[in-house]
Amino acid sequence: MENYTKYKLKSSDELTSVLNGRDNLFVIACNKCFKEFETVDEPDCGEFLKFAAEQGKNVTGSAKFDFLCNKMHTERKLQDLIPEGTENVVVISCGLGIQTVADLAGKPVIAASNTLNYRGHHGMALTKKSCDACAQCYLNITGGVCPIVDCSKSLVNGQCGGAKNGKCEVDPNKDCAWEKIYQRLAKQGRLEEFLNQPVQVRDFSKVNFKVINDYVKSIREDRLNGYYGGVHPSEHKEFSEHVELKKFPDPKTVVISMSQHLGAPANPIVQVGDTVKVGQKIGEAAGFISAPVHSSVSGTVVAVEPRMHGTRGSEVMAVVIESDGKNTLHESVQPHKSLDELTPDEIIDIVKEAGIVGMGGAGFPTCVKLKPAKPVDTILLNGCECEPYLTADHKVLLEFADDIIFGLKAILKTTGAEKGIIVIEDNKPDAIELMKEKVADIGNMEVFVARTKYPQGAEKTLIKRVMGRKVPSGGLPADVGVIVDNISTVKAISDAIQKGMPLIERVTTITGEKIKNPGNFIIKIGTSVKDLIDYCGGFTDDDVLVKMGGPMMGFPLNTLDVPMMKGSNGIIAIDTDETKEQPCIKCGRCVDVCPMELSPLYFVKYAKEENWQGMKDMNVMDCVECRCCQYICSSKIPIINSIKAGKNAVRGMK
Repeated sequence: MENYTKYKLKSSDELTSVLNGRDNLFVIACNKCFKEFETVDEPDCGEFLKFAAEQGKNVTGSAKFDFLCNKMHTERKLQDLIPEGTENVVVISCGLGIQTVADLAGKPVIAASNTLNYRGHHGMALTKKSCDACAQCYLNITGGVCPIVDCSKSLVNGQCGGAKNGKCEVDPNKDCAWEKIYQRLAKQGRLEEFLNQPVQVRDFSKVNFKVINDYVKSIREDRLNGYYGGVHPSEHKEFSEHVELKKFPDPKTVVISMSQHLGAPANPIVQVGDTVKVGQKIGEAAGFISAPVHSSVSGTVVAVEPRMHGTRGSEVMAVVIESDGKNTLHESVQPHKSLDELTPDEIIDIVKEAGIVGMGGAGFPTCVKLKPAKPVDTILLNGCECEPYLTADHKVLLEFADDIIFGLKAILKTTGAEKGIIVIEDNKPDAIELMKEKVADIGNMEVFVARTKYPQGAEKTLIKRVMGRKVPSGGLPADVGVIVDNISTVKAISDAIQKGMPLIERVTTITGEKIKNPGNFIIKIGTSVKDLIDYCGGFTDDDVLVKMGGPMMGFPLNTLDVPMMKGSNGIIAIDTDETKEQPCIKCGRCVDVCPMELSPLYFVKYAKEENWQGMKDMNVMDCVECRCCQYICSSKIPIINSIKAGKNAVRGMK
């Protein structure tokens, strides 16, 4: 692999000159980027520390950073890092890293390395637009001194009255940038290289420095709006967002999995030959983190056996029911008391018995979430639906607004929270308008409009975006006084209380460029994916990838003979991915987009080394598996596979 490393340590003579009269040094070294990624340390820091010791310099400490030019990460890591007594901060990196630290350290910064002239990419960018301030980046030929930043007049080829005693005519407290460049290059023996440049240093047809500086500042503010990281994949909502919601024809046979939730699978409580009715319990919760399962049709149990599971890719126990087509309700399906009459514990029991779980995909039992170990003051309803293609929750917002309001009232009463906030992304203006009308006269409810960005709907990013609160590493939303529930989950709570109906159906989107007739449907749990695809006209061609869920966090299906579950918000049929994995080039893009502020490139490397402790130390358990890193990876590395392997290994550690 070609190495685009952009700096090297200064020569011994130059370092001696730089360190002359300076002591009490704290050393920050950047682990080089755009190179073959190895987990071994770069040698530059060690070489400098050895040289400083030989010079009799006191070093107060040292640190090695990945992607020093990533201001967000660097600023966080620098907090309380530099010890008292430090007089100078020595930086070993390219010019971008040196300037980043100079903006943050609050101490004099010494550049101990020289930026190299190279061809290729440069550091991590917040935007695809390249800096145009001086027509091309001259850090490579000015020894790492930026003539834009370091010249008070921000001039590189304009009129200047010249330096006086080495100081700028505009700011007598500032050294002349051009004299610094000249002196540095002279010491490096590179003066002729600079003077013989065939191009002008400044192309005045380009945008001026202030314009670019303001642009970069605005991009950074926009980039960090709400929460760090995230991506903006093509939405592709147009396939189904205009299609009206309708009820899917009743299936002749349903396969109802006993594992449709996080935690222990339910235990079947029916046998082959039993007659069951709609809403009848057919699976009993098997533990505290578990949920009961109910029949979505009336008919006869024809099998209790392992069947293929859509998201696990393996067989799990299921109850197979042949419908009689009558949809006879079970006697237990009766409306409960009014919300005013119900106690919080009674509401929790209703939700538990109804088998309600998180319907955004995670499947966490809702009854457990509604009884948090800590007091909560706010309920956030996730109506973002930030995954591309999917429009199911959008339809729920439009068609079941009153049920959502009722369900939110029930959660507020149960938890004692003071406020409920319905969060909707700004690509759903009709839903925003409707929900604002619904809550206008309700004092403890409001609608929060969030700028469209993925993964906005993840609990921790949603909390940070709306509340400005950061869930601690390894923590839960309740640790910061918040509970997050999906829109469809809240609608299910309303059905359980007002109708007595357990969770036996849900709204699902069938969509994608490979589906002939995309749509949004109310489907019964246990309906076959194949039946759904066939009803929508099948595929447009054979070159197709089918996923349960969205393109980012969905699960590829190797067979269509799998049932829909409580968390199945969509089936998408899209183009197959023909890209091939390449070696990591340590570009840092995965770090730039990770909303949990992790370093995903290490997870891949550590997984190959089976360094599970290293993955634990790098906080792999905080990963929400949003796939932003994999989406942005220029080498097309299946990073999530390594993360899942690491999580499983960490869980097994003693």
